Amino acid sequence: MVPSLPDYHNLDWLVKIPELQKRIALYDDMKAYRQLYDLFFYKLNRTAYAFVKSKEVSEEIVSDVFIKVWQMRDRLTEIENLRVYLYIITKNLSLNYITRHYKNPEISLDTMHLETAIDLNTPEELCISSDIVKKIRMAIDDLPPKCRMILQLVKEDGLKYKEVAAILNISELTVRNQLAIAVKKMSTILPSYLEFPITQL
Repeated sequence: MVPSLPDYHNLDWLVKIPELQKRIALYDDMKAYRQLYDLFFYKLNRTAYAFVKSKEVSEEIVSDVFIKVWQMRDRLTEIENLRVYLYIITKNLSLNYITRHYKNPEISLDTMHLETAIDLNTPEELCISSDIVKKIRMAIDDLPPKCRMILQLVKEDGLKYKEVAAILNISELTVRNQLAIAVKKMSTILPSYLEFPITQL
């Protein structure tokens, strides 16, 4: 079942994670488990989709992520950053799927084609003309795969550089540099009449 999209612009959902983690680990709390699923389904599904490029497969991968969480729930309190852990499992299951289902798969973030999906749905972004939105999407699509993935994880999913580095198994400096490349490339591609800063993508 696909949950409705949470309000990620309200950062209260981040505060809930440790409490949900504790309730699942200590009390086998199914309600907390469902809340955790609802909080992360959309973001993890989008991340899995970037790798596997299939709606059905990405949903299946996210379901497998949460099955794994439930199976190891008694050890959940040992995980320092559950958000990063969920992204890492999602990435690993996605790469495992690619390895199993494709002949000679390309599993390097530098060269593989990633279908990242940056949403342009905030109130400010909804005021932008469809022509500008199209240009923004084209600029994002023109970025190298690693830049696109980092842009999505930092700007769209709200992850810290350190968290993105852990998820993608790269250094924080690489995250910072790739994000700078993304912003620079987009600022040269997009017209100067854009009234909002690129850093808010």
